[in-house]
Amino acid sequence: MSSSLGDHVLGVGQLIDVQWKVGMAMSSDTCKQLNCPFVTLTLTVAEAGGNLKTHPLELTMDQFRNFTNQLKEIGKVLEMV
Repeated sequence: MSSSLGDHVLGVGQLIDVQWKVGMAMSSDTCKQLNCPFVTLTLTVAEAGGNLKTHPLELTMDQFRNFTNQLKEIGKVLEMV
């Protein structure tokens, strides 16, 4: 039995909103020094049943750069599909 790529869909919901803000850490386990900048992302996703769910993420600047680079790579791959 064969199946095509279109037969398999990953149900991750639909991205509805992205909110972000930059802050300064006053104390942290991941920052080596105080006053370390960080980015807070809040993703709002509509799940299959229509329920909205928020996913907060707090990233160091290095983690945020890595995250944005990964999104750029994903975008390039999606353009080729």
